[in-house]
Amino acid sequence: MFSTLANAWKVPDIRKKILYTLMMLLVYRIGAHVPVPGMDIAALSAEIQGGGNLLAGFMDLFAGGALSRFSLFALGITPYITASIIMNLLTMALPPLERLSKEGPEGRKKIASITRYAAVVLGLVQAIAILITYKSFVLDTGGIPVALTYVTIILSLTAGTALIMWIGEHITENGVGNGISLIIFISIVSRLGPEGIRLVGAGFDSNVSETSILTVFVVLVAAIAIVVGITFVDLGERRIPVQYAKRVVGRKMYGGQSTHIPMKINQSGVLPLIFAMTLVQFPTIIMQLIPGANPDKYQAIMGPDKILYLAVFALLIFFFTFFYSQATFNPPDVAKNMQQNGGFIPGIRAGKPTSEYLAKILVRITLFGALFLALVATIPTGLSAVAGFQSAFGATSLLIMVSVSLETTRQLESQMMMRHYKGFLK
Repeated sequence: MFSTLANAWKVPDIRKKILYTLMMLLVYRIGAHVPVPGMDIAALSAEIQGGGNLLAGFMDLFAGGALSRFSLFALGITPYITASIIMNLLTMALPPLERLSKEGPEGRKKIASITRYAAVVLGLVQAIAILITYKSFVLDTGGIPVALTYVTIILSLTAGTALIMWIGEHITENGVGNGISLIIFISIVSRLGPEGIRLVGAGFDSNVSETSILTVFVVLVAAIAIVVGITFVDLGERRIPVQYAKRVVGRKMYGGQSTHIPMKINQSGVLPLIFAMTLVQFPTIIMQLIPGANPDKYQAIMGPDKILYLAVFALLIFFFTFFYSQATFNPPDVAKNMQQNGGFIPGIRAGKPTSEYLAKILVRITLFGALFLALVATIPTGLSAVAGFQSAFGATSLLIMVSVSLETTRQLESQMMMRHYKGFLK
């Protein structure tokens, strides 16, 4: 990865994209330290970092510590991810949106615009929910009406969500890698140091038994094993051999070559994990808006360290993994394109048999990828709960970090490869 970055830095165009990406991420990190007025940030930070509410710790982790500082970007990228989930599901359910998605770039632009508006609305809802949750930390502003302070806090948090969304989209368009994934990546990395110090400090605390030191050692070994496993699975693929028949067009002969269709084990990358985590946390936000509802009772059953939470989380990972695998790889379309270009899989008839063969392989490798994601996301969390060690930073965070790093590296390599091709005049 480091050699890829070094080689990419030597190419002027890619160097500009890397610098642009770094500058936008710097803007994001600066915004994560700009406090929203009207809150007792010191008391709120002590409340969230105290570890009493593990869900708040998760939200703070994926916001890069912005929630505990109650900064402009305290909501993180969660509203945009939730809006993307809703739009993807509605595109499959509503025929008008499905037709719009098939209209090419213009249709996708319209869907992206609707997603942005939906993200702002969800950001507004989440800002109100967070204000209701932490209303006791609002400062007494003297002569300023309390209602005006509430409006200022809500509008600031909603505007921060819109700004994060703008940063992510511009990184994707003008920089390197997926902007939303990189924002989540840099948020987790920014919390890696404090969480690591807390972990080591808990292990070597004189008031804690020797089992805590053993727990720290086991956690570190498990983290290394998870990183290695994620790397192997993320790079793994099934190659389907394809043979193209020879064709005579005029006086020239075309085709006759052998190639393959690469089918990745983890077709959808880290998106199922992010979407599943966002969807599991969403009921808590809604309950905070309902008068008389008690989110603490829900957390007692569906807390991040509870068995029911882990089961629902694993099922959602399965659903989104299969959902995005079908969206990114369509066996009937692939079989149709192969048949039109004179291609066939050796031993498989062209047309419907090829489509069924590809669909069967896709289900098998997606099942393995979904099972791996679910196990990596749930088992370490469950073991940590049994051992009595609680931390928002876990296997899910490692999975996101490794997957985003590998995906960004692949994009850099593909861009460098494109610049190595010579034109037809050279």
